[in-house]
Amino acid sequence: MFDVGCYSSFPARKPACSRRWPWSYFARQKLNHSSPLRLLVAITGASGSLYAQRLLNNLDLRQHQVDVVLSRYAPAVIAEELPGGLRLPAGAVSHNLKSMNAPFASGSNAPDAMVIIPCSMGTLGRIAHGYSDDVLLRAADVVLKERRRLILVPRETPLNLIHVKNFELLIQAGATILPANPSFYTRPQSVEQVVDTVVARVLDHLGIKHKLVARWKEERE
Repeated sequence: MFDVGCYSSFPARKPACSRRWPWSYFARQKLNHSSPLRLLVAITGASGSLYAQRLLNNLDLRQHQVDVVLSRYAPAVIAEELPGGLRLPAGAVSHNLKSMNAPFASGSNAPDAMVIIPCSMGTLGRIAHGYSDDVLLRAADVVLKERRRLILVPRETPLNLIHVKNFELLIQAGATILPANPSFYTRPQSVEQVVDTVVARVLDHLGIKHKLVARWKEERE
């Protein structure tokens, strides 16, 4: 497995400018389309279970190792929003929320990347303030402290100042805040196609190739 930690990506010399680059800049240099990932997908009780399902549907488990963990309230929302329930792809491993025996609960075995999709504001706030009383929150803490990729996909509106301040804390800590804001320039014709405009951006930030949506002003082959 390839490691997407930042330290081996440090340039030999400091950049000419005086700007101090955040760790996520260095981490991005190692995220490329050919690297297999140890990926943790976390699903919380925010509305938007279809985002998680579509992400799982578009991960190649022949190439990537995928672990899945659900928050306490996620199953209730999934039951309301996904008539057939959450369908895990063959090879994905699910973990008990309260078990700290999962490998990604320790910094010695951190995943390469973690995506929380959708991410409730409660979960986001707990991560921002280091509150880690279950394996989902602990994993997010591990990913941040080990300088790995953490992508949070919140689905909330409107935002209050507490939300915004929590966004700020997490961005400063190295997380990527990727709100579930669909785009429409591709003229999606179904709910799944709308959802895929967000999932495509998640895959982009993981460095995983996809053909879910056409890119803006992309030349046709």
